[in-house]
Amino acid sequence: MGHVEAELVSEVSSIQPGQPFWVGLHLSMDEHWHVYWRNPGDAGLPPKITWDLPDGFSAGQINWPYPDRFVVPPLTSFGYYGDVLLPVQITPADDVAPGTTVQLAAHAEWLVCKEACIPGETDLTLGLPVTAEAPGFNGDWADRFNDTRTRLPVRATDWTARASVDESTITLTLAAPEWHTDSLQGVHFFPYDKGVIANAADQVVTTTADGYTLRIERFRNATGEPEQIAGVLVAESGWRGPGSEKALAIEAPVGEPPAAATAAASSETFGIWKALLFAFVGGMILNLMPCVLPVLSLKILGFVNKANESRSSALSHGLVFTLGVLLSFLALAAALLILRAGGEQLGWGFQLQSPVFLVILSSFIFLFGLSLLGVFEIGTSLTAVGAQSQKGGGWGGSFLNGVTATVVATPCTAPFMGSALGFSLAQPAWVALLIFAALGLGMAAPYVVLSASPALLKFVPKPGRWMETLKQIMGFLLLATVIWLAWVLGQQAGVNALGVLLLSLLVIGIAGWIYGRWGTLSVAMPKRGIAYALAGILLVGGVGFGLIGVNTFGTTMTTAATTSDGSITWEPYTPERYEQAVASDAPLFIDFTAAWCLSCKVNERVAFSSTEVQDRFEKLGVVALKADWTSRDDTITRALARYGRNSVPLYVLYRGESAEPIVLPEILTPGVVLDALSKVEG
Repeated sequence: MGHVEAELVSEVSSIQPGQPFWVGLHLSMDEHWHVYWRNPGDAGLPPKITWDLPDGFSAGQINWPYPDRFVVPPLTSFGYYGDVLLPVQITPADDVAPGTTVQLAAHAEWLVCKEACIPGETDLTLGLPVTAEAPGFNGDWADRFNDTRTRLPVRATDWTARASVDESTITLTLAAPEWHTDSLQGVHFFPYDKGVIANAADQVVTTTADGYTLRIERFRNATGEPEQIAGVLVAESGWRGPGSEKALAIEAPVGEPPAAATAAASSETFGIWKALLFAFVGGMILNLMPCVLPVLSLKILGFVNKANESRSSALSHGLVFTLGVLLSFLALAAALLILRAGGEQLGWGFQLQSPVFLVILSSFIFLFGLSLLGVFEIGTSLTAVGAQSQKGGGWGGSFLNGVTATVVATPCTAPFMGSALGFSLAQPAWVALLIFAALGLGMAAPYVVLSASPALLKFVPKPGRWMETLKQIMGFLLLATVIWLAWVLGQQAGVNALGVLLLSLLVIGIAGWIYGRWGTLSVAMPKRGIAYALAGILLVGGVGFGLIGVNTFGTTMTTAATTSDGSITWEPYTPERYEQAVASDAPLFIDFTAAWCLSCKVNERVAFSSTEVQDRFEKLGVVALKADWTSRDDTITRALARYGRNSVPLYVLYRGESAEPIVLPEILTPGVVLDALSKVEG
């Protein structure tokens, strides 16, 4: 039955008039499928039982065993794998006649999930004889009820809990009983209500003088201060030692923060170090991203050129490259923090929202591409003219490689670093700068390792004709990047701005050709000097024409018009349309995207182009809004901030006016979208 077998079972084989007894809804799931707890977490729906009982009978609430966590980044849900028994106490009528058989009827509903989620429901019945004697236990199920009771939370008696709440953190302080001498292990808090904690965040436990402190990240959209924090505390070690009960039900009143700040400071420091570690790893991943691939050409050529130099020389180039990356990241971070402090609404990758920046970056990369294709050579003539050593000129190139890698790579950080960057911008400035520095150091780390290790550099092939071929191939990759940047500019400022950029690049290309044709050492000095001057004039003129022309002839793009993607009709996002859609009963899906966001475009091609996804959007009557962040748009930035984000992609699904939004992962597949949509059905 849709990956779930459901049955109504009893702990006893018969019942007595007026004497309460236990029955349960037993759900048995297929392998790797799960159902949900009373608070499903970030996604899901809990099982539900609607009773149809004989006159005079009454049913209590479901008793929920403590759940497991299901982590599908960035979402975390709570529920049960395999099978679960959900006990309910039934109280029969006092006047039910012995010798008769009563029929208990219930309508059960659930949501079962694996990669997809399937709602299920069924009608169940259970017949039980009524006797005057004490009932006997049902041999098939009595042991299972006892096992389930070991997973039911017990009320805290010896343990005392209190809570304190600030804008971002919930702190639970547990005072241990005097007899408690063991150390708690595997502690985790499951709140009864949604929207209390950030379900996916780590929960940090520290030991205090009289017990323990548990620090939990608060739900990002939570407002106000609750009167109490209620839920289940699970300790894998048991609350009375090994083999004892693992779940403790607490209702901790919210009061002043605990006086001891040592544990809190320790936890906060741990969180910062963890953020720095993730930022460093994320920086290393950037070397594999499509945005960085063209820049890898410069680094690969650097490896080859440094292979025949001394260890100290190669290491110097690696450190200078690192300096270029690090200073670039810090400069971008500082600019972002300064603008935010001045009230600007900006996000990571904001430099690609500026047409002027796109012109400068396109010109810069276009020149590098022409150089790699052999139109001109950078370094040889300038070294002779400036009487600089080859070593010094090489350092300048390594530094520029680091700068180039940074400015081109930052748009690729969103899929992997969006949450970390959002966290950093919510921290004090020094913490944010440290996180950006760790991101830059992670990006530069592979280059430094290769340049510093002679054992690794020995594996670089010897110079030969293949180097020229490799250089030209990488040149074409740089030109492909220019095409992408030109397309982004066209999306922002229109076809006229795109034409201005192409003319600007033509003039820049002529400047490079003149420099390469008559600016070499083999040309006599008077003619070479004229070539330098003419190339310089054309270069400055080309870039200047692009900068002035893109503002003069470019068109300020208005909010995108309604578009159609198969069966999905995308409306432009506006605050008014958002409020109207949220207030309606129809499901609402918001796609925060940008033309320069490669992950966004891949998601559109992979997920939203799926016929099955399009059909489901149409069937459910989903209102689809596209929040286009290609150009700087304060409205979209404020909307992103509502969900604690400052980067794209972001996908949000609303199930109705009163429901919490579902935030989808940043990397989409048709299954991910269909799984989310299944939660709004029924």
